[in-house]
Amino acid sequence: MIGAGVGAALLPSIARGQTPPAKGSVGFAIVGLGKLSLGQLVPGFRNCKKAYLAALVSGSEEKANRVAAEQKLPSRAIYNYADFDRIVADPGIEVVYIVLPNFMHAEYTIRALKAGKHVLCEKPMATTIEDGQRMIAAAKAANRHLMIAYRCHYEPMNLVGMRLLRSGKLGKPRIVVTDMGRQSDLSDPSDAWRLDMKKSGGGALTDMGVYGVNGARYLLNEEPTEVQAWSRTDRNDPRFKEVEDLYAWQFRFPSGAIANGSTSFSYAGTMSWHVMCENGKMTADPGCFYGGNRLTVTGNGVETPQITEIDQFAREMDWMADVVRGRAPMVSTAEEGVQDMRLMEAIMESAAKGGATVATNFGFRRPVDPAAVVDVPAA
Repeated sequence: MIGAGVGAALLPSIARGQTPPAKGSVGFAIVGLGKLSLGQLVPGFRNCKKAYLAALVSGSEEKANRVAAEQKLPSRAIYNYADFDRIVADPGIEVVYIVLPNFMHAEYTIRALKAGKHVLCEKPMATTIEDGQRMIAAAKAANRHLMIAYRCHYEPMNLVGMRLLRSGKLGKPRIVVTDMGRQSDLSDPSDAWRLDMKKSGGGALTDMGVYGVNGARYLLNEEPTEVQAWSRTDRNDPRFKEVEDLYAWQFRFPSGAIANGSTSFSYAGTMSWHVMCENGKMTADPGCFYGGNRLTVTGNGVETPQITEIDQFAREMDWMADVVRGRAPMVSTAEEGVQDMRLMEAIMESAAKGGATVATNFGFRRPVDPAAVVDVPAA
């Protein structure tokens, strides 16, 4: 999920009530009522066409009751973490959206799957590869869908960038640069767990860097074969007693393209990407915010396209609803989530070894290209 300080101006207030769910729409339970849920997901249901808010799960009774009243949800639609497993008896809940700190993803995903529910889980999908694999195994055992919340797979500007690169109009991609980071605040509870290695799994890298790792892959539509990485951290900074701060890395791809990435919890908020091709270039700055993303294209007579803003979270939840109903393919697979975790682990390994080359040819191949199946709304 995006860092708490980036794009804060784009966080709307909680919606007042919901429109009645459309026939055939899919009920979602939101697990965790933090900044992302209150600022984006709960309001996002206003713009959903195929999904609706069916239940809330929170450790705060006061917060859950307040949000339920605002959304006109009955008291029976409120759950806490202790009685979470009661969802098995709630037919209104078909999808559980896990919006908890990273270290809790595996537990609540597996519990939801065992309760017979489909799961949409925030990224990174877990704090360890082993937990990610347990989540995949649980989904297979339950015969339920497990989708990872890579919202940029459904965001118009990123889709336009992917499609333009696939078209070949700018020539062969040569260099991709991704910079994803922000200033963190240890006094903010939502940052405190991100600065805890056991709870976050990797500090800035797993919170913000995952956007760059995944972004380079979906822009190029291929997988890196090796990585070199470096880290720089001021241990006198109380924020970085357990996690590294600044990571920089270089992926090498089979096509010959190189992707340079960086992430930090101590530089100015940015989520940007840049692609240099043989005959032109693209810059998205910002490129992965909740709104206000901007794409600039130059070279080879290609004009910068007009792009329509959407509610990114509504579209992501609607896509999950379509997957559940068999109307759309699974794009953001759990296996993709594990691939990013493997690559972030390789970045950490290389940095720990002073920039040593680490092989990353893990055999993963994306089964569905977002650019091929996710439509771009007309401008």
